[in-house]
Amino acid sequence: MAWFKRKDKGIQTPTEEKKDTPKGLWYKTPSGKIIDTEELKRNLYVSPEDGYHVRVGSKEYFELFFDNNEFTELNENLVAKDPLKFEDTKKYPKRLKDAQEKTGLKDAVRTAVGKSLGKDLVIASMDFSFIGGSMGSVVGEKIARAIDYSIKNGIPFLMISKSGGARMMEASLSLMQLVKTSAKLAQLADAKIPYVSLCTDPTTGGTTASFAMLGDINIAEPNALIAFAGPRVVKDTTGKELPEGFQRSEFVLEHGFLDAIYERKDLKEKVNLYLDLIQNQPVRA
Repeated sequence: MAWFKRKDKGIQTPTEEKKDTPKGLWYKTPSGKIIDTEELKRNLYVSPEDGYHVRVGSKEYFELFFDNNEFTELNENLVAKDPLKFEDTKKYPKRLKDAQEKTGLKDAVRTAVGKSLGKDLVIASMDFSFIGGSMGSVVGEKIARAIDYSIKNGIPFLMISKSGGARMMEASLSLMQLVKTSAKLAQLADAKIPYVSLCTDPTTGGTTASFAMLGDINIAEPNALIAFAGPRVVKDTTGKELPEGFQRSEFVLEHGFLDAIYERKDLKEKVNLYLDLIQNQPVRA
């Protein structure tokens, strides 16, 4: 049977015979490069043509860093409350519920412990998909508890930041997390346990003003936005044109706020290399 039928007003395909192209077969990068999504996944969500690093979350970073994707999640059932009874376009509990249903996450960070290249590692990884990776009380508490776990067990700590900053729905309670996480990292340093901070796109606001810039080693993925206030805010405030690449990881590295930039495929090896060097351990082949 022919796939079309000729009508008086032209060729028309009956509704029941139309073939829809499945969604998500292709991904288009900001530079216009198009890549098959399955190939993109195999390439760790990095476009092979232009090196664009697609935003990914804790699921993908845990798969990347933990051997065989085997890990134990820490404090996974912590959820946010609404002590301020905050409401903007919707009530905060409703916003939280919607984000949880949409993402399958409890909040904007997941913490876990497992083996990375055969050695124990604690990781806290943020998820931008959950209310813009905003830092509220649960985010600060889970990071603090993960650091406590590192101290108690003598395990290095890796923080993977991806955040729009403090969570406005928790106001000053959110800002208090800057102090809490920074204080916990000071305790980690006193215990002489290594801390590597990985900044991914975007790392902004209160995260940059606290734990994201306090690593023994601060590294980033290519072309990640790393800033306190975003470029538009800075431009509007100063009234000046900004340099090309302003606040991207390459610019930040050039001005001394990062130690190195690594492609996603190299992160596991490089992070473990730093940990070996900091702990004065033999470098693994």
